[in-house]
Amino acid sequence: MTLTDTVVKNIITRVIKSQDYRIEIVNLINAEFLQFAVDFFKKIVAAKLNSENITIDWYRKAFMGTDLSTDEIAINSGLNKKTISNMYGSATRTIVIEAANEHFESLYNNIQALVEMEKEIDLTLTIKMKGVSVDLNVSESLIIINTLAVKRAALRGGFWSTAGKSAEKYLMLTLCKLYNVDEKYYDASHFVKDKGKKVDREIDFYLLNNGKEYLCEVKLMGKGNPESADAIIARDSNVFVADTLSQQNKNQCDQLGINWVALRDPEGFRRFKLALDKLGIPNTDYQGNLDTDLPIILKKLF
Repeated sequence: MTLTDTVVKNIITRVIKSQDYRIEIVNLINAEFLQFAVDFFKKIVAAKLNSENITIDWYRKAFMGTDLSTDEIAINSGLNKKTISNMYGSATRTIVIEAANEHFESLYNNIQALVEMEKEIDLTLTIKMKGVSVDLNVSESLIIINTLAVKRAALRGGFWSTAGKSAEKYLMLTLCKLYNVDEKYYDASHFVKDKGKKVDREIDFYLLNNGKEYLCEVKLMGKGNPESADAIIARDSNVFVADTLSQQNKNQCDQLGINWVALRDPEGFRRFKLALDKLGIPNTDYQGNLDTDLPIILKKLF
């Protein structure tokens, strides 16, 4: 599941209304994870229907077979590709398969040692589907639980890192539309889309006036990430649009002459007009109703 247009619209709407957009990402993570869990359990039940025993060898064959994608192999071994890339400096198919098998062997041995030490614990995971019941012992259950935990963590990291990137360009376009900025006064053509990836990776948005380009940057971050603001400020941006900015970040921007917009502030989006005015870009003050206007604007953009 990728970030859909509907979710991006919801993120933009919530951000401009000074609301927390994170619930949209949480809902995506939940939906993707629960679907993964259900599909994972179905595969286990299917193995029982075929009279196969769920053993260490069966699991490796069914969930780490070379016919699977590298993402699936990594997750099912208890790793994710980003971790493998960090460990080995690469995530080629050969490396992923090698790392996955090595890690799974280590994981299984650790689980076996734990089971031996904690003999008083009796854990049985029962999965039922269409009248068929599958019981997994302690070792098997812990392998399944670990796989689900790794998948959840991978989804969480992936969605949080891509959410902002997916919404940034359209957030800037929406702000421009709210203030009736003519298209000749902004340029989103520097926005680069890599069709080989699930998310748009590089986004630059420029406001234009009298032959000058004013770099605008967006960072949907919280107060706990001041280093992200520092990185944006260091790029000599002219306009910095953020979800939340600390007072220190705001002071930094003021000292450096950077026009900032903190959207979480009450009606924070209105500071965008101040930026437009300072850069001499023609605009019309927004006096409309966000509940009415945002759906219309976003429908046109998408």
